[in-house]
Amino acid sequence: MSNETPRPRATGRVTLADVAQLAGVSPITVSRALRGERAVDPALVARVKDAANKLGYVPDPAARALASRHGSHVAVLIPMLSNALFVDVLEAVQRTLRPAGFQTLIGITHYDLAEEEQLLREQLQHRPAGLLVTGLDRSDATRALIERSGVPCVHMMELSNAPGVYSVGLSQADAAAAMTRHLLERGHRRIAFAAAQLDPRTLQRLDGWRQQMARAGLHDPRLEWRNPAPSSMAVGALMFEQIVAQKPAVDAVFFCNDDLAQGALLAATRLRIAVPRRVAIAGFNDLTGSDQMLPPLTTVRTPRAEIGEAASRLLLALMRGETPKSPSLDLGYQIVVRGST
Repeated sequence: MSNETPRPRATGRVTLADVAQLAGVSPITVSRALRGERAVDPALVARVKDAANKLGYVPDPAARALASRHGSHVAVLIPMLSNALFVDVLEAVQRTLRPAGFQTLIGITHYDLAEEEQLLREQLQHRPAGLLVTGLDRSDATRALIERSGVPCVHMMELSNAPGVYSVGLSQADAAAAMTRHLLERGHRRIAFAAAQLDPRTLQRLDGWRQQMARAGLHDPRLEWRNPAPSSMAVGALMFEQIVAQKPAVDAVFFCNDDLAQGALLAATRLRIAVPRRVAIAGFNDLTGSDQMLPPLTTVRTPRAEIGEAASRLLLALMRGETPKSPSLDLGYQIVVRGST
């Protein structure tokens, strides 16, 4: 092993060859050691890492992508970061992919199909090893990009039966129908559905509510409240004030997301409207703080962290060339009954 520290190249960038020279091993051994391959002797790994640290070596992902045809990162497309649901998904994705040697390249689509298409075009230029995308609703051009790229892809949060499509999620419509049944079983009859954002999963929940209300012979279009604004506590408070002013009066409100329902509970306190005696309130997703509301919020618990982890594991299998037992994994949901209903 050479004791002389190599001089940096004219570019100032330390290369894999520089690390190999200082460690006294081949560049291939350096690459395998830094990737964490188990076949490399631990003593060699320690020597390589020590040399890399001394030189301040940082791997070049672009060079690695060119060498392997694919990079060491996974592109992840989510609608937004202001919703805690997607933060939980991302944390689970990174927690699963990082030990396997993959970094995440995150793109925020803002529920915009054109923006999603542009983000995907940009991310495919970096030759990702895999793709994790949210939902199933996208432009034909984006679908074609995914299919023609040859990059393994898993869809999160929704389920698909389409051939060649891999998905991990739950039935949004079934979950909403189950919450509606709960409210009906509690004796409520004029159950409003309040939705913001109006993204595809929200509209699937609306369909689940509609179907269950229609089966009970209680569906009334006047009980549908839709606001295209981003979901928030402030919007939920405003919608609640509008709904309780409706005649005839509603006796329950099912909000499409917990932040809306949390805002409604705060508005009910301000307006001195008894919950659930005067009107019941239910939410969706069981976000942080819902169990601390007064009264605690009844909601649909969705397994977002589990979805992020399972989708990542499915993607890892696809990137290894394995054929999963099932292309679609339904992780279900749970009705969490608390004091608001």
